[in-house]
Formats: sequence, structure tokens, C-alpha cells
Amino acid sequence: MVALASPGLAAFEVEDTGWEGLSGFVELARSELGADRVIASKALDWRQLTPTDSLLLVHPTALVDPDEAAAFMRVGGRVAVLDDHGNGDRLLKSFKVERRPLPEVPERFVRQNHALAVASPVAEANGGVHPTVVDVPAVVLNHGTGFAHPELTTVLEVRGADGGASSPVTSVPVAIAGQVERGRLFAVGDPSAFMNLMLRFPGNQAFATGVVRYLTEGEGGARRGGRLIVLVNDFEELNSFAGEAPLRKNLERSLHTLTAGLEDLRDHGFPWWLHTLVAATCGLVLLTWSLRASMRLYAPRLPRFARTVPLAAQGGVAGRLAVLASPGAAPELAMLELRTSLVESLSLSLGEPETTSLGMLLEAAARRRAIDGKLLARGLEADKLMRRAEATLVDGRRSTTSRRDVTGAAEVVGAILDALAARPPPP
Repeated sequence: MVALASPGLAAFEVEDTGWEGLSGFVELARSELGADRVIASKALDWRQLTPTDSLLLVHPTALVDPDEAAAFMRVGGRVAVLDDHGNGDRLLKSFKVERRPLPEVPERFVRQNHALAVASPVAEANGGVHPTVVDVPAVVLNHGTGFAHPELTTVLEVRGADGGASSPVTSVPVAIAGQVERGRLFAVGDPSAFMNLMLRFPGNQAFATGVVRYLTEGEGGARRGGRLIVLVNDFEELNSFAGEAPLRKNLERSLHTLTAGLEDLRDHGFPWWLHTLVAATCGLVLLTWSLRASMRLYAPRLPRFARTVPLAAQGGVAGRLAVLASPGAAPELAMLELRTSLVESLSLSLGEPETTSLGMLLEAAARRRAIDGKLLARGLEADKLMRRAEATLVDGRRSTTSRRDVTGAAEVVGAILDALAARPPPP
């Protein structure tokens, strides 16, 4: 009878007694080593490890620091990576191990399912097999992956079916082992081989026992001591075995995690929950904008036909005065307005054409004793300022007329107009 998967638990969890859990493997390891030497942990604290300890990484979705792992193995530590589709690639690539697919049609498989390939032990140069598979006739896999490596020892392999000349027999390593100075590295391309359901196969159970012994025993089967620390799926990585500053290591791990996340998005796209989150966020933003737009209050505005027309838009004297008095009006406009008014008044009073220049009109007014000599001089000086203002406007130059110039010209024009008004009418 097959146990059902435990609800709420991911595959390979050590406390899961269902078919895809790892509780059977942990019990097997504790029966071999003792309960106090097998530690199932959710954190990999490099500082707490000793050279006699061993790490068993099962389907790691966390990113394991390859520098720390190498430093740990150089002094005698042992690391086993049981992974097919997790993030064990980064650690294995640092030891020149690459993934490769298993043969599409294996030579041996169970239940008419090519994904349940059967792996066989590989004989070494001396005719024997690796210590982990001494008592193993075969290991049943479940959607496993293979390895390509230049130097490590092949422990198990999956042979492809003989399809003749068009499909020659190929063998793909699925379990490999090697020395890293004083330590050991072991890798299996299928963590499912150690699940509760798969351990009912005698070969799988014997292989699991061999892996536990390979990681914890000394040379020649001598007692080594140390702990077997089992880390499954996602776990936290802390501190440093190599003695580097924690801040630097934390920054490096954060950067590696971000890089791996971006690579995963590039290869597999956004996960379903991120699509849902983005859609919900966009919907919330749209709803908020719609509510704010529909509830916004607008100030009442009079119809255009009922609004007061600004003075500057009106005609006549009032509109012209509003334009000249506006803050943005050039002072030269006021000077021209004063000049035009003075020319019109002198022409009308003296009976001269309006095309006569202001200077000539002022001299004519002085000859007829309408203005005195002093007022004539002031008028001629004001005429110079007015002509300069006109030239500035025509040429489009920057304004040089000051408020004082406008005020002075206005006083002169007012005095001349007063003098003209006091002149007795002609007989």
C-alpha cells in the first residue's frame, strides 16, 4: 500500500511520511549513525561545521556558495548533492560538472515508463565498484538527469537501448564521486531515488545506506565521527567557513541570488503568482483612479457669454490704457502713446498737418509763443527719448527705457498741453 502525499508539504521534506517525503531516508541514516549524529536543518551555518562533518543537499533551491563548499572539503569535509531540477547546478559547475539528459529510451526501465529508468553500477579500473554500490544490483530512478564530467568517478550510469546503427548505445553517468583534497564530493542526478516510495526497491535502499556510510566513515571503514547534516529544498546560508567577513559574504550571496532569479525569469518566465500579483496591482490602480476621477469636485464656472470682458480685451481708451498699464507691457509703448498724443494736440492747435515731425511742431509752437524757450528745450529732449524708444521697438532690441524716462516724458507732455490750453484762441 502506497502512502499518500502529506498536504501542505513540498517534496523531499524530512518530516513527510507520505510517498514523496524523505522521512524513510532520515530514519535509515539515524539507524546507521545514531539519532544525535543526523541533523535535519533549515540553515547551513558554515561557522558551525567541523572537518569531520558531512553535508547532504537534497534538491537545493537555495544557492550554495561554491567557495565555502570547496574550503570545507579541502580540510576534510564531505558534500553530497542529490539534485535533478534544483539549483545544485551552480555548486556542481564550480567542479566542472555539467548536466545532460538521460537516454530517451533506456536499456532498462520499470512499469513500461521510460522516465523510470534503471541505473547500474559501473566497474572501476580494478574490476570492483564504488563503495556506495557494493551491495547494489540496480537503482530505480524517477525523472532523473545525468552528468558530464572530465575527471570524477562514475558510480552509476543509465545505458541507452541498442537501436542499431541509427541509435548507438550510449551511457550517461547519473551518480559520480571524487576527492577534493582531503574531502569528498558526491553527486546523484535524482533525489527521487531516496524518497519513501522508491526506498521499497532493495537496490535503492542499499544505495542510500552506501551513500550515508561513504559520507561518514573514514578511510578503510574506520570510524570518523562528525555529523550528517541534511538540508532539503530551501534553506538559509549563514556565516563563512573560510573566515571571510560576513558582510562581504552576505553581499555576494544577495548578488548571486538576484542573478539567479533574473536567469530563472529569462529561462522560465514569471511564476503564476507574480502574474496574479501584477494583474491585481494593475486592477487596484485602475479602480483607485476611477474612483478618484468620479468623486472629484469641480468649481462652478460662469458661461462665457456671462463673464466680464477684461479691460485689456476691450476697445477704446479703457482697453488701450489697460494694455499700457499691464505689468508685461514694454515702457516704449507708453513713450509712443505720449508722442502720438502730443503730435495730435500740437497739429490741431497750430493748424499743421499731422505728418509734421514733433520737433518741427514744437519749434512752430515756440515761434507763435504758445510755449516758452525753456519748455521748447524740454520738449526737444523728450522727443529724442521718444524717437529712441520707437527705434528700439522697430528693431526688436532689448528695452532700455526706464520708468523714470516715461515719467519725465509724461511731465513734459502735460506741461506743453497745459500751455496750449492756456493760449488764447485765434481771432
